[in-house]
Amino acid sequence: MDLIPKPDQVVSAASNVAHKVFYGGLADLRPMPRTLIDDGTLREVYHYRPAAKVLEQGDPVLLVTPLAAPALCFDLRRGCSLVEHLVSEGRPTYLVEYGQVSFKDRNLGMEHWIEEVLPTAIREVSAHAGGRPVHVIGWSLGGIFSLLAAADNTDLPIGSLSIVGSPFDVSLVPLVAPLRPLLNLTSGRGAITRAYQAFGGAPKPLVKWAFQLSSVQKLVTKPIALATHLDDPDFLAQVEAVDRFMDNMIAYPGRSFGQLYHRFVKENGLVDGTFETGDRTIRLSDITAPVLVFGGAGDGIAPVPAVRAVVPLLSGSEEVRFEIVPGGHLGMLTGRAARNTTWAVLDEWISQWSTAPDPAATASDSPGDDGEGDEGAIGTGRRTHRSTTSRSLAR
Repeated sequence: MDLIPKPDQVVSAASNVAHKVFYGGLADLRPMPRTLIDDGTLREVYHYRPAAKVLEQGDPVLLVTPLAAPALCFDLRRGCSLVEHLVSEGRPTYLVEYGQVSFKDRNLGMEHWIEEVLPTAIREVSAHAGGRPVHVIGWSLGGIFSLLAAADNTDLPIGSLSIVGSPFDVSLVPLVAPLRPLLNLTSGRGAITRAYQAFGGAPKPLVKWAFQLSSVQKLVTKPIALATHLDDPDFLAQVEAVDRFMDNMIAYPGRSFGQLYHRFVKENGLVDGTFETGDRTIRLSDITAPVLVFGGAGDGIAPVPAVRAVVPLLSGSEEVRFEIVPGGHLGMLTGRAARNTTWAVLDEWISQWSTAPDPAATASDSPGDDGEGDEGAIGTGRRTHRSTTSRSLAR
């Protein structure tokens, strides 16, 4: 809105404020309909129902949420929902989330997600989609878990991996780097360690605060941004949707939070591409599936250099591709520009590494079918080459 608003801007702003007051908001927050197909300890796997008059066919996509963040990250609001986009394109779309974390889950470590939750979810999705390979998309910590699960289980039916905003070198994260020498002075007996041990993890308010801290400038300037965009209903709707996302943060289990804090933050344990679990070492170099890596141009939680650090660690992958896209940590995934940047690259990548459609299944399926008859042989129609590319879509 202009410093001296034009008449049409005043009318639009008044309409938006009235809509907010009388109807509660401008954003269409209806969730995409879904069906539970598998569940277990902190594991819920959902299949999103096909869109009306759209034929669901081809390889399935599995969306992997990070710990502590709600699945709203993939289904923020209508028009800015990756789920809505994938379903409208006819892709069999699935999601794994973890439900509410409680004190009884305090002893669960990251091994639970790497060794049990994600491998089971990938296999269940493949089976539900007729035995097809699964294209895994993980955001933030969900991307780290996806890579570690793929490295630890090289026989999983994975067609490709897409990693969005996942930092592998925390020494390159400006918010964390200055603190690491101080954190290491306590030898594991500092206030943070004592706090998460006492509470059985990181509580929801702390998780929300930490996420907000990464974009403190936006938080401080938010009232000004709202005042200057009162005539922009799409901007206001996005703010509403992000606020709802923030209000639905989930607690971290105690042991998992401890591993993240000590191994990832204090020790920068992923920088060499390995993760110690039990009596063995998981190595990212064991991943053979093609990997697409996204860095957000404005990401304060996972800056581009911290994310790009994973590329040389994926030496065994059939192809590694690195893309820089506009947006912060959440915006790069589901911001207003994501449709023409991140999502467009994802569409191209998944199509490149998808198996050939089964003509018989295509002919027999009808719009709205659940996809059970959609079958295909793993590897059919796949390119065999390896290269590393990097480009920027940031504007």
